[in-house]
Amino acid sequence: MAKITKDMGIMEIVQEYPETVEVFQKFGMGCIGCAAAHFENLEAGAKVHGIDIDEMVNAMNAIIEE
Repeated sequence: MAKITKDMGIMEIVQEYPETVEVFQKFGMGCIGCAAAHFENLEAGAKVHGIDIDEMVNAMNAIIEE
């Protein structure tokens, strides 16, 4: 089974796993409309927002496994 990793692109994640949008929102990342989302990976975006990347990746993988 595919897993989301911190080095994946933000838009790559959203396009492949649209159910993760709620995780982005829960963690306070409104990345979907942000221009940086097109070239930034998940770790870089989380770092800018002060988010624990491991916690976020775990939440995303949990939701795609449902």
